[in-house]
Order: sequence, then C-alpha cells, then structure tokens
Amino acid sequence: MAKLIVNTDGGARGNPGPAAAGVVVKENSERLFTLKQYLGDKQTNNWAEYEAVALALAHLKKEGYAGREIEIRMDSMLVVEQVSGKWKIKEPTLKPQVAKVKELLMDFPQHSFMYVPRAENAEADALVNEALDEHL
Repeated sequence: MAKLIVNTDGGARGNPGPAAAGVVVKENSERLFTLKQYLGDKQTNNWAEYEAVALALAHLKKEGYAGREIEIRMDSMLVVEQVSGKWKIKEPTLKPQVAKVKELLMDFPQHSFMYVPRAENAEADALVNEALDEHL
C-alpha cells in the first residue's frame, strides 16, 4: 500500500478571529477526499493549524485508514517543529492541541511531518478560505 499524503492548513482572519481548517488526502497522486470546517471565532492561526491536523487524523481513522503510513504536509513550521519535539510549546492554548494531535497519531505509528512552502499547500489553503467565506 502506498503512503497517504495529507495536506493540512488552518487559518484565522484577524488572528485571533474566525478560523477554519482544510485537508486534502491523496494516495498515488489521486485525491481520496477533502475536508473543510469552520472552527469558530476568536482562534489563532497556530491553533487552527493544529486543529486541521486533528481533523485529518480523526477522519482518516473514522474512514478505516488507521495503521496506514501517512505523511502530513503543511506550511506551518511551528507545528512541524513542535510535534517533532524540536521546538518548545510556549503558548498555553497550544498545549492541549499538541496533546490531541499526539493522541490521534497513536493510530498511525508510521507517520511523518513535512514543512512545505505555502504554494505547495494551495489546495488545503483554498479549503480554509472556502470554509471561512461560507460561514462569514
């Protein structure tokens, strides 16, 4: 079985402000599914980035992909480095987000995180903006 490529993005207008998440999951360059979700008001970009990863992992598990090898690609260096343990988590509101993501990752023992430039994450970013535009 091929590794699943999971692009995630989260964003907040106003930071903090209205926030949303976007997810694109592919296998062998074929799109399996996309997700977009409004996350509420008064959230930060970083909080939304973590929530996008959690949304992706929870949906993958629900759809029967637990145990598969996954590579999470995102344009948040902060999340990539914090989840890997290279950077400290200084913001108190992110500590529960990190814990949630790490808990969900237990269902995906073969996982990796990769930072990608924003241009390589355009599909997930577009879903964030769609979710925000639909709600606002």
